[in-house]
Amino acid sequence: MKPQPALEDIAAYLAEDLGSGDLTANIIPETTQASARVVTRENMVLCGQSWFDAVFQQLDKHIVIEWAHQEGHEVAADSLLCQLHGPARALLTGERTALNLLQTLSATASVARKYAQAVAGTACKVLDTRKTIPGLRLAQKYAVQCGGCVNHRIGLFDAILIKENHIIAAGSISAAIAKARELSDVMVEIEVESLAELQEALTAQPDRIMLDNFTTADLQRAVALNQGQVELEASGNISLNTIRGIAETGVDYISIGALTKHINAIDLSMRIELLPAQP
Repeated sequence: MKPQPALEDIAAYLAEDLGSGDLTANIIPETTQASARVVTRENMVLCGQSWFDAVFQQLDKHIVIEWAHQEGHEVAADSLLCQLHGPARALLTGERTALNLLQTLSATASVARKYAQAVAGTACKVLDTRKTIPGLRLAQKYAVQCGGCVNHRIGLFDAILIKENHIIAAGSISAAIAKARELSDVMVEIEVESLAELQEALTAQPDRIMLDNFTTADLQRAVALNQGQVELEASGNISLNTIRGIAETGVDYISIGALTKHINAIDLSMRIELLPAQP
């Protein structure tokens, strides 16, 4: 399901750019109507239509947007993404904010699609992380799904992920897992850095174990040692060049921070054409 961006978020994005008013757009007569075309200059996975639409709807509800492609579809370079019709001032004012959101979410979806395709045919799923752009957590998590990958926890509130510093503070792997089970019934995951730590974690029975920076050989050993007891997640310094081999070790998940933080915004262009004045 395509989520709807929060109205207050869109208002904040616009306020950042608009401030006390669009001084440049005011040079255009208020009654001037226009159409606009948004084109991609590179191959992409389209994502962020709801955010794009919401920007213009907040500025002027008379703006009409017609999309040429569906959300989540792959679009070739130089293709038309959408056409807009409405008051020229509002089209000009919303252009940058709307394109910023569309190019960022499409970039996230496009990266996710590459990683999803890299593990296609295996039983492994690619997860995102919390390494998202501040203020765009839910939007980027949605874009990851558009690209064909899977969401890890949304934040600190919906799952427990026990990492090295948590283990140190709790006293041990087993103590950390036991305390987590006492406090909540959400998924409990723990990070381990060696096969010895894996064995200790297996004894304590979390729901999932993150294998941090394991070699491919050690990942294979970990899968054999686990024997399907808990879910296994590989993490750390994994790229498009290495992910296939890691997926083929038999781990259940691979988490990739690059899905949301190593992105290059899609190159988009919006061109406006004035419409004839109504008699």
